[in-house]
Amino acid sequence: MEFRTSISPLSSPFRLSLQSHVVTLGSCFADVMGTRLYHNKLKVLVNPYGTVFNPISLAQLLGMSLNQQIINPDRFVQVQDYWYHYDFHSRLSASTQEELTTKLENSIRQTSLFFKQVDFLILTLGTSIIYQLTSDQQVVNNCHKVSGQHVFTKRMLSEVEILSALENVFSQLIVSNPNLKIILTVSPVRHIKDTLILNSASKSLLRVVCHHLTERFSNISYFPAYEIMMDDLRDYRFYKADMIHPSEVAEEYIWQLFVNTYMDKSMLHFLQEWAKITQALSHRPMREESEAYRQFLLNTQEKIRKWESETDVSEELNEISNRIKKLTV
Repeated sequence: MEFRTSISPLSSPFRLSLQSHVVTLGSCFADVMGTRLYHNKLKVLVNPYGTVFNPISLAQLLGMSLNQQIINPDRFVQVQDYWYHYDFHSRLSASTQEELTTKLENSIRQTSLFFKQVDFLILTLGTSIIYQLTSDQQVVNNCHKVSGQHVFTKRMLSEVEILSALENVFSQLIVSNPNLKIILTVSPVRHIKDTLILNSASKSLLRVVCHHLTERFSNISYFPAYEIMMDDLRDYRFYKADMIHPSEVAEEYIWQLFVNTYMDKSMLHFLQEWAKITQALSHRPMREESEAYRQFLLNTQEKIRKWESETDVSEELNEISNRIKKLTV
């Protein structure tokens, strides 16, 4: 008997290699996936604007990156001693408006430069619920804990609004970079602040939009992170203590499905070898002065050097070299 409904083996028309340039944008799950890609030596830019939950803000930031648009000066806000901008996450803040402007402009510039060589864009959609400034009805990416009556209006986006915003910016991206591949996901993190009922409605809208986009664009693929969490890992033991975020076990399971779906054969081989190297780097012996440990370090160093022409392993080589030097002191 089967006691769970697992996701069937997935397939993708395109694959990532060790040479791929990747940008991840969106909810906190984009951070999770991007960080794993980074630690596995891909050239990746992870959520450069901080967490982005709603698709309208995501589309605006993509357009801003593509066209290097000027930052809207009317969207700055000061909360206590720090300055923020309604189009960006609170991670991007500063003690003065001028300092924040410089920080945001640098972030946009760096992201725009990375987009010129990007191969894959991984977008994680978090929620269909938005907050708008009551004064001008413009969507904010983050409320920055601004308090006061009637500052914001909250509502749920329509399918048409989400589809229109994403379809428009995707068309621009593809014209700019015809070889770009886009991987869409719906975040497996539940937004229960707005109740489980609204969370279901919100996620449903995002999922429908993703379906339409994959039908309209041949270079867009959907990865079912949300379905894996909701239907495959249907048990609270796969959640963290907050009962909202996936546990480390769940993240690892979703990651392995992602790897098997999107990595090419050479990348799969590298991941196997790199896992052994990572394990070796985390090893701490009982007797560091032993000859056996010295030989272990030299062997690990040689294994790392084999990948020097394929990817940047300078950090790992420096670490292993420093350990070897300590043995000779």
